[in-house]
Amino acid sequence: AEIVRGLMSVRPPQLFERDIVELLALAPLGLKARGIGKRGLSEVARVLPMSAYDFLREWFDSDALKGAIAANSITSLTFGPRASGTNYVLLYNAAGANNGLFRSSGHVKGGMGVLSEALASAARKAGVEIRTEAEVVEIVVGDGRATAVRLANGEELSARAIVSSADPQTTFQNLIDPQYLDPTFLWQVGNIKMRGSMARVHLALSRLPDFIALTGTPQEALQGSIQIAPGLDYLEKAYDATKYGEYSEKPYLDVTIPSLVDSSLAPQGQHTMSLSVQYAPYCLRDGDWDQRREEFGDHVIRTLAEYAPDIEETILHREVLTPLDLERVYGLPEGNITHGEMTLDQFLYMRPVPGWARYDTPLKNLYLCGSGSHPGGGVTGMPGRNAARTILKG
Repeated sequence: AEIVRGLMSVRPPQLFERDIVELLALAPLGLKARGIGKRGLSEVARVLPMSAYDFLREWFDSDALKGAIAANSITSLTFGPRASGTNYVLLYNAAGANNGLFRSSGHVKGGMGVLSEALASAARKAGVEIRTEAEVVEIVVGDGRATAVRLANGEELSARAIVSSADPQTTFQNLIDPQYLDPTFLWQVGNIKMRGSMARVHLALSRLPDFIALTGTPQEALQGSIQIAPGLDYLEKAYDATKYGEYSEKPYLDVTIPSLVDSSLAPQGQHTMSLSVQYAPYCLRDGDWDQRREEFGDHVIRTLAEYAPDIEETILHREVLTPLDLERVYGLPEGNITHGEMTLDQFLYMRPVPGWARYDTPLKNLYLCGSGSHPGGGVTGMPGRNAARTILKG
């Protein structure tokens, strides 16, 4: 995971390029690799493409423990833990967690929107003007370079550098006239695998539910992540359904109760609960998500009720966000929250596409800085930091 963490902060190398500046930038990573020795490097090369299923079987006997850890290998991924390369996702999530336990070590008081406000405040102090409710409908191109963005109201804003944190498909397929881009490049962008299969369910609760496994345990035990992932086979079977266009009969649930660590999120004595649910395929074989949204929500609650039998009587309000809703509301193609699956063929110098993984694009003055660029998804700030360093270098 230390090697993967080191990769997150570097500008991806250009294959076959012998730029001494770029090679020097990779030096710290090389020193870290040297520190683990030849045997360690050999182990990294062995385990990255492995399945999480096989890797965890080498180390643990308890199926419950293997299931709890393996859940981190399939987050936002349309694969089960038996798929090759899922071990890379496991290590990526370990690398991105400050505490080494696959989970963020911090919680934003007031909710994630407060983080956005904090960033906005810092930007304004640095002289940045921020506009909201200002939809961009086109990136204007002239002489092979991006020159401006056109808003829905017809206004054009010109700039020396235009930076998109939208996903690559939205940026290149929806905002730029295709005549300005190479057909092969557009073909590559169109082939980026999105395959969203995660849904979200948010609950307002009148009180904390009683979990069977925690009878008599203080409520502080619920402050972390609650995973419904009893074993490796449970996760693999949950994935099987999505191959045939159905949501999981027994889904993997990643549950948090944010109000336990931040009382400002709910009235006194009441609570909020958030569930990430896999698997819920973007394309359903029977019907569509508008027809089956509430049916799916009921199914999720029934699954949770196997572990917290009184959950239904505590629910005051429920919101179900399917992959289709994530696309409509948040602009995430196919509901993929990482702007492209975190697989080894969409990793490092191949993210978003081979040849264009260094934040610049085929159009001069246009850059990418979102999760669709290296190192990928998660609230890390790394794609933006790496892109900013690239832009400042000119």
